[in-house]
Amino acid sequence: MDHAELSASLEDYLETIYFLSRDEGKARPKEIARRMKVRAASVTGALRALAEKGLVNYAPYASATLTPEGRKVAARIARKHEALLHFFTQVLGIERSEAEEFACSMEHTIPDPILQRFVRFAEYTEQCPSFNASWQESAKGYFCKAQGCETTRCDKCRLPE
Repeated sequence: MDHAELSASLEDYLETIYFLSRDEGKARPKEIARRMKVRAASVTGALRALAEKGLVNYAPYASATLTPEGRKVAARIARKHEALLHFFTQVLGIERSEAEEFACSMEHTIPDPILQRFVRFAEYTEQCPSFNASWQESAKGYFCKAQGCETTRCDKCRLPE
């Protein structure tokens, strides 16, 4: 199954089940509703839709478990979220709560090849000694914190003014 057939909402449910089921192998509908801040009836509808697509095992009044295909799709969605979150917080210096919101909305639309470029770029910024930068905002504008640089025109990273 191609996860492109899933709505953003169903992807969010699948990702939530993935994170909730990591420890116990299952996710209780009540906990899904609490985590997603939705009503129990919404969870029931989503679980039925995901079960029809072969991504979760679900029976009324029971916990949901991911099928092998569901686990694969959910892991891919979670990787996108984590990669985007890391990029926003660690590379761009965006506040985590704001970054969470953006990562959640972007994870549904960003194609895997573009995401992989995000991941590689984020890894590069952490590993390259001359680029180990984080973009910060100051009264003078944005600057790079690479190796103690605090100017808007950085010779180390070639940040344009």
